[in-house]
Amino acid sequence: MSVPRPNPSPEKRGALFRRGLVVGKFCPLHRGHELLIDTALAQCDELLLISYTRPAFDGCDAGSRERWLAERYPQTRRLVLDDERFAALATSHGWPGPAVLPHNDDADAVHRDFVGWLCDRVFDCSVDAVFTSEDYGDGFAAALSDHFRQHRDPGHADVRHVCVDRARQAVPVSGTAIRLDPHAHRDHLSPVVRADFVQRICLLGGESSGKTTLAAALAERLGTLWVPEYGRQRWEEQDGKLVFNDLLQIARTQLEHERRQSRQAHRWLVCDTSPLTTLLYCRELFGHAAPELEQLAEHPYHHTFLCAPDFPFVQDGTRQDEAFRQKQHAWYLQELETRGVPFTLLRGTLEQRVETAWQAVTAV
Repeated sequence: MSVPRPNPSPEKRGALFRRGLVVGKFCPLHRGHELLIDTALAQCDELLLISYTRPAFDGCDAGSRERWLAERYPQTRRLVLDDERFAALATSHGWPGPAVLPHNDDADAVHRDFVGWLCDRVFDCSVDAVFTSEDYGDGFAAALSDHFRQHRDPGHADVRHVCVDRARQAVPVSGTAIRLDPHAHRDHLSPVVRADFVQRICLLGGESSGKTTLAAALAERLGTLWVPEYGRQRWEEQDGKLVFNDLLQIARTQLEHERRQSRQAHRWLVCDTSPLTTLLYCRELFGHAAPELEQLAEHPYHHTFLCAPDFPFVQDGTRQDEAFRQKQHAWYLQELETRGVPFTLLRGTLEQRVETAWQAVTAV
């Protein structure tokens, strides 16, 4: 079995190579990697991308790497591995050794044999060129040439090595530097990658607890963006008449707005409410919730703050009353404890709440 191919496209006119290969950790995928891949795409009719690393790196799990590559380069054939994925692959494709990924510090020969096997047995093809930004590229190409001659075609032509920006002049950055502080190097990350390193701050609270005012003020203090509460917008658009299915759509849309804003946010994203709030209203209005909404209510945040109802209730024409505000607050306290979600209770004036939240998020 081979890795599924993307939708076929006509061969590029004047392409130098029929099939090329780029291998990397992509931890994370950055502009230097993208320069390498873009160069390969311009010179090849078809491009294979392989990503693996052992050990793994925080924030760069296989699912994230696969998503980054799929969004940036959907026209490629991709294979993104971690230990678990490779163990399954090794069993199904007859890997001759232990079912563990090569360690990053293993000898070059180990990695070259591994990549050759992936091309031959998993992709079920050979390549004509390998693109790198490293000195080892010539030896890598020679090893692939030998592998394909031994396992696929004795007359296979030499695999060419194409070196791209070896001196790192076009894109002066490294994965190591980015992992130390991705936000300091945010300009070297595509929005889809950058978003995964943004810490999301969730603000919860009952009606008239100052949540929305706090969201705007905290975002300003942090120099970033905030996401308004979509449920209120939907309620106003429908004149306060919500049906059961509206609540699931509200939760989905709230998270979609988070995803969009996180691509532009700097270091943090302040979220005025979460699907947990939508779950509260769904149970309150209809007595139950859709299974998907129950699942969305588990959506994690880096920081969660609960606004205390410790100032007079203000009726703006859309809210219920003080008793309901207290009921909401008690519900949040119970749910957060039951779900094991760490949170900080915010009390006092707006300035005091902003300061408490700022201290908490910047201390991490």
